[in-house]
Amino acid sequence: MPKRSAGILMYRRAARLQAEWKPVSRPESAPTLRSGARSDAKPASTFAERAPGVEVLLVHPGGPFWAKKDLGAWSIPKGEYAEGEAPLAVAVRELEEETGARPLGEFLPLGELVQPGRKIVTAWAVEGDFDVDALKSNTFELEWPPKSGRKQSFPEVDRAAWFSVAEARRKILPGQSGFIDRLLAMLDG
Repeated sequence: MPKRSAGILMYRRAARLQAEWKPVSRPESAPTLRSGARSDAKPASTFAERAPGVEVLLVHPGGPFWAKKDLGAWSIPKGEYAEGEAPLAVAVRELEEETGARPLGEFLPLGELVQPGRKIVTAWAVEGDFDVDALKSNTFELEWPPKSGRKQSFPEVDRAAWFSVAEARRKILPGQSGFIDRLLAMLDG
């Protein structure tokens, strides 16, 4: 029997982003930052670039295996569940464990996708917002370096970020990209 995971794709709409937009007088070359953004953060895109779409929240797995991987390495917050467990309850629990945030709102079913390794992931979408600087993930232990006999603790998720749909498609694990397409189809419908 294949392993099963459940997760949540959190999204926020451009209308919500518009409320956050603060026009600033600045030289043309200066980066645009949202209110509350760190000055050492990557420059945020302008509202005009973000307005047409939706942003999705993705998480980057922690630990040494994923440390130097970026494109095709991000995921929706998710976790495995056993037979008899309610997949939506697992998805909510996993998002909370991996980010420290409890999702609230209407959960839209995105269905199942079979991953390249044959694991079946069931996902829901929920509209919300999350301050990625407030990320608080659970941890796991791993023998590191391998065969050293020493166990080290690593965060299950080492960072989270909001991405435009185009950027999310580049960042997300290829087997999960269908969830983004399904979300957009629901929002357009």
